[in-house]
Amino acid sequence: MYQNRTYRNLIHSDRLQAYNVVVQETDLYVHAKTNLADITKELVLQYRGYLEAYIRENPEFAGALQPWRLNSPAPNIVNTMIKAGEKAGVGPMAAVAGAIAEYVGHDLLGHTDEVIVENGGDIFLKANKPLTIGIYAGNSPLSLKLGLRIDSSTAPSAVCTSSGTVGHSMSLGKADAVCVVSDFCSLADASATSIGNLVQSKRDIKHAIEAGKMIEEIKALVVIVGDEIGLWGELDLVPLKRKKG
Repeated sequence: MYQNRTYRNLIHSDRLQAYNVVVQETDLYVHAKTNLADITKELVLQYRGYLEAYIRENPEFAGALQPWRLNSPAPNIVNTMIKAGEKAGVGPMAAVAGAIAEYVGHDLLGHTDEVIVENGGDIFLKANKPLTIGIYAGNSPLSLKLGLRIDSSTAPSAVCTSSGTVGHSMSLGKADAVCVVSDFCSLADASATSIGNLVQSKRDIKHAIEAGKMIEEIKALVVIVGDEIGLWGELDLVPLKRKKG
């Protein structure tokens, strides 16, 4: 069932055009210099096709909750998901939203020098100016009060969020938000899931942060449970200014 993603109304840019592309479960909200919806849809179909073909040959892949052992050649996007799951200690499908955002985003950079691809709370971005990404944490009093200032002017970056209280994505934890910053969207997605699985209460924030620090190639981490927050890494955390009315 489609869920209206009201948090997308908070994404705004005077320089970039916004458009939505939906293909089955994949629901992308994209900002780019021009409307590239047709190209974006073609890319989504292409990468979903690679993934769906692999799952038809390996049905267990779709439900694997542990790192997947590769026994035969696989498409690049599948290999990326497998490697992300290995590093984060989770199944490869924990990286699927981030991987699609990442692959589509990289290809769109062949048509525009700035792009933001959001896929269910997982964001791939390459912008010429620093951007602030708001942290949505459901009913937490900290939700949309803080943002991460990301400078992706020299290389693409990724911010991925997992929640045990918001959305339909699978999580074994109860964190309101686990945000991971990395250069790699697939890894950030899998890591957010892995870290979020460790959080059952506020008491687990410190343990989750320590576990996240051990995952290779994570640059920063935010864990929110209720009114408490844990932080680590190369963070530029800023208060969000909400417009009145």
